[in-house]
Amino acid sequence: MAQPFLASAGDYVDRALAGFARSNHDVVALHTDPVFVRATTPDPHRRVGLVSGGGSGHEPMHAGLVGRGMLDAAVPGKVFASPHNRQVYQASRAVAGTDGVLHIVKNYTGDRINFGIAAERLRHDGIRVERVLVDDDIATDSDDTATGRRGTGATILVEKLLGAAADGGASLDELAALGGRVVARSRSIAVASRAHTSPATGRLAFELPDDQVEYGVGIHGERAARSISRPPLEELVGRMVDDVLTKTPAGDRALLLVNGLGATTAIELHNVFAIAADALAERGVTLGGSLVGTWTPALDMKGFSLTVTMLDEDWQRLWDAPVWTATLRK
Repeated sequence: MAQPFLASAGDYVDRALAGFARSNHDVVALHTDPVFVRATTPDPHRRVGLVSGGGSGHEPMHAGLVGRGMLDAAVPGKVFASPHNRQVYQASRAVAGTDGVLHIVKNYTGDRINFGIAAERLRHDGIRVERVLVDDDIATDSDDTATGRRGTGATILVEKLLGAAADGGASLDELAALGGRVVARSRSIAVASRAHTSPATGRLAFELPDDQVEYGVGIHGERAARSISRPPLEELVGRMVDDVLTKTPAGDRALLLVNGLGATTAIELHNVFAIAADALAERGVTLGGSLVGTWTPALDMKGFSLTVTMLDEDWQRLWDAPVWTATLRK
């Protein structure tokens, strides 16, 4: 049993947020009652505030992506739990622009409910609000899944593209429409060879034989619909690329996100990227951009996800636009 390194006194999520804000005070500020993180120097050309959030345990998503070129505010919940609607409401009021606020929401029941309640309150206050619902996980693309596809790694790419458009002065309606198009052209799949460790018990969330992987695992530690015998990495990544492309609109230029689930090393992730990039090229898809690293983990799960976003003709400039957050800077 491996105990995590967490503060023994108080709420370790709040302690982590306090440490994050202090170490990145040039980019973000922490509001504590209720809890949210906001950008200290948003782009003055913005007419719309961008707000996202969700359970903790997925860092750097979302607080690490607050800043110029991405989010205006992020609202963290407890580990793997939705933020409260009061947090979403107050964060949205704090960063709403002259044309309102856009919520970027992952497709989970709690997130949808709490962001929805906050949106109703904002409209009652006369603040315009729209929502982009991210639902990229093909593992739950089934009629048997009541909520449909989960929102996972594509959220990072959505936030980058919408952030650049917002910095360019796009309206609320334009951003909501763009977000819907980006989500429609984005799909993901994740695999894991070991579950995450529960912060409460120090035990693995589930056991898995050494010769198997969970194919289609979720970012909250949800088990896949099936486990498969562990193939060579080239075969595994090739299967993942094929499955994602089957669910993605046709195209010949894409963004590729290779995301670690928490305990996967950089050398492993770059092996995955090299194989995935070659697999896409063999299938006639060139890369317009990429991210490799731990962007949307599930605490310390051993595994990785692939996300492909097929680029529309005018999205390359949004991807290449400057960004300055705690985690992503160019």
